[in-house]
Amino acid sequence: MAPIDPRGSVGVASFLEAENFRQGTLNMIKSMMFARLRNAAQFVLVVLGGLFIGHAAAQAQQFSADIVMQREAATAQAGRLRVLDSKVRMETPEFADGFFLIDAATPTAYFVRPGARIYMDARQSSRLTQLLIPVDPAAPCRQWQVMAHLAGVVEQGGWRCQRTGEGVIDGRQTIVFRAVSGSGQVYVAWIDRERKFPLRIKADDGMVIAVENIRDEKQSAASFELPPALRKFSPEALIERIKQSDVWVAGETDKARP
Repeated sequence: MAPIDPRGSVGVASFLEAENFRQGTLNMIKSMMFARLRNAAQFVLVVLGGLFIGHAAAQAQQFSADIVMQREAATAQAGRLRVLDSKVRMETPEFADGFFLIDAATPTAYFVRPGARIYMDARQSSRLTQLLIPVDPAAPCRQWQVMAHLAGVVEQGGWRCQRTGEGVIDGRQTIVFRAVSGSGQVYVAWIDRERKFPLRIKADDGMVIAVENIRDEKQSAASFELPPALRKFSPEALIERIKQSDVWVAGETDKARP
């Protein structure tokens, strides 16, 4: 058999076949490398996206502000508040010996008296603890209803919210709602979209509660926790102890005498 002349037709065909095989192999390798690079890039994007989302979630809502009460032409300072995510710390002149701690997520609302080393359920001591809380900007009535129930407010039904428009309060974009409580009280509320917090609430009796001079600043998490070594004071438990005491028994005996 004669040797194959690479310059002949058979040699050319073999050369082309080998060249096609080499090019096909290179293309396959390139495709595999591109697929791996693409998968790696997608993985990196997913990881970076997760880190970004986690970082955004970790950026808790933090600010402080003044509370102002308005009725007709009269305006009065009603206290200060600080917010850390779902928690609110509130100080008011009416309760100068302590402060309120509210957690809308738990939910809890306490009045803390550090000097007396006690704390107690806030109940209905201030309606500010029921209204000035973080809310869902799309449906704020859910949180208000929960806090009203926590305060022991007797209501005939659930809260109802109707979105009536949008507005601007101190340069902040707000969503305006008409809210009707379970007891029939009507409020108009301006909810800050970003902060998820009411900036102004107008009650049907003409009273306006406003959150002003807002300062976006980092808050200490410890300021929103109960101080250590405090005991919970319960008026109900105190009444029960008094009923079991000799003083209560003597008093009831005196009442029974003719």
